[in-house]
Amino acid sequence: MNASAEYLHVQRLSDDELVRVHTPLVRRIAYHLMARLPPSVDVHDLIQSGMLGLLEAAKSYTPSREASFETFAGIRIRGAMLDELRRSDWTPRSVHRKAREMAETMRQLENETGSGADEAEVMRRMGIDSNEYNQILVDATSSRVLSLSNPETGEMAMEVADPVGRGPSEGMEEDGLREALASAIDDLPEREKLVMSLYYDQELNLKEIGMVLGVSESRVCQIHGQAVIRLRARMDGWRDND
Repeated sequence: MNASAEYLHVQRLSDDELVRVHTPLVRRIAYHLMARLPPSVDVHDLIQSGMLGLLEAAKSYTPSREASFETFAGIRIRGAMLDELRRSDWTPRSVHRKAREMAETMRQLENETGSGADEAEVMRRMGIDSNEYNQILVDATSSRVLSLSNPETGEMAMEVADPVGRGPSEGMEEDGLREALASAIDDLPEREKLVMSLYYDQELNLKEIGMVLGVSESRVCQIHGQAVIRLRARMDGWRDND
């Protein structure tokens, strides 16, 4: 649908009709998020939050915007779901602690060697075996809804909310964080960077990514977790330097 057709289509629909037509989008986003969340999270809670985001999008959307309504609504729906997940702190503290410890170990190794941290050396430094290492990676994947809004928790984001109403200093800080994050992602090992791109840009789930790479879903989960923790280590270093 071109821009003019989109404009006319949205103009003809009431808020209620926009919500009805785009309800499947809420379910699609909810189930995509569930692929990285533990079973304790109820998908129906995400859908309920997403519907509120869709309602907000229907009320505030201006058809003259360059973005289509689906794109505009998708941002609001996903944001509402992420807000709900942040409000309910379901992740055990031990998961955050182990991920922080691994990130700090990676950061130290990368500072010492000037290159990407080798997983065997990370295991040796932490005094853990491959089973425990891989479990931390899986936990890192399931415990992170990536967001820049709370850097102290170690959550790292692929998305940045629309910065309406920011002051000049806040804008500069967020722009700098964007650039640092983009650079950190670009410097990831090729396989980790590919997984992040397929997951966040192409919105494939872990099983679909496994089919692309020719590996198991659990292996994709580990690669994703390692990328997340590596980004955490590098972004912690950026905040210290900044």
